[in-house]
Amino acid sequence: MTYTTLEATADGTQAIIDVAQAAVAPQALEPGKVHVVALGRGQFQQIDLTGPQHTGIPARKSGTTVVRDVDSFLEYFDKHGDNYSEVYADVESRTITAVLDAHTAHDARWSGHRLELRLRATSAWKAWMGSDNELMSQAMFAEFIEDNLVDLVEPNAATMLELAQSFEATTSAEFQSSQRLDSGQRRFSFVEDVQAKAGAKGDIVIPATLTLALRPFEGCEAYKVTARFRYRLDRQKGELRLGFKIERPEDTLAAAFEDIRTLVDNGISEEIAVLNGTPAHRC
Repeated sequence: MTYTTLEATADGTQAIIDVAQAAVAPQALEPGKVHVVALGRGQFQQIDLTGPQHTGIPARKSGTTVVRDVDSFLEYFDKHGDNYSEVYADVESRTITAVLDAHTAHDARWSGHRLELRLRATSAWKAWMGSDNELMSQAMFAEFIEDNLVDLVEPNAATMLELAQSFEATTSAEFQSSQRLDSGQRRFSFVEDVQAKAGAKGDIVIPATLTLALRPFEGCEAYKVTARFRYRLDRQKGELRLGFKIERPEDTLAAAFEDIRTLVDNGISEEIAVLNGTPAHRC
């Protein structure tokens, strides 16, 4: 048997390695791993295929999801939160924010995956607040009342509809006097045809206050809201302008937000407290 003897020189050994490497069939590199590839002549290259561009899987959860009601907030939190997640309630902006990957007591985490409950005012709340403390003509006030009858509790919708129709029917009348009644209501006296010697006279009585049932935010319960009637009687022109003033609307908003915060607090893990304030900014 004949053996081939290779000279064990540095150049000869490297030549054998080069030939052996060249003889190896190319192999596909597996995603999700770090590979070391021989380039020849003692050189190697590390190839990292663990990134999301290779695996198709993000390295970590990130981003802020915005929801509009408590049920949606709790559903998302249950899916992605853990006992180290943090929840903050900011009464000024009326938002509740969860940092789902917050730091633990001993380890730092990214704090980049967040959930935010951004409350939106209902259309009814915006309608009443939009006309708050504004004096309107009889026709405009009557139209506003008719459009928002569903929100009225006291006087009831039927009574207020009748009152609105009375305002519409007397837009051309001349209002001459007003009188405060013992009940707190106010009586306005008018003459329908001031040119005639015996013009038709009449009275309109308006309540001192209105009681409304309004939902300040979408997804929350209705709250009792009181509005005081306002008026201005121009006796020279015989014009009557009407409006209302919502009593302490900020208190209603604060109460509604506190109730929403309580719902969130009761819905998440007992080990997590809802903190007053806002989370730290992302690094």
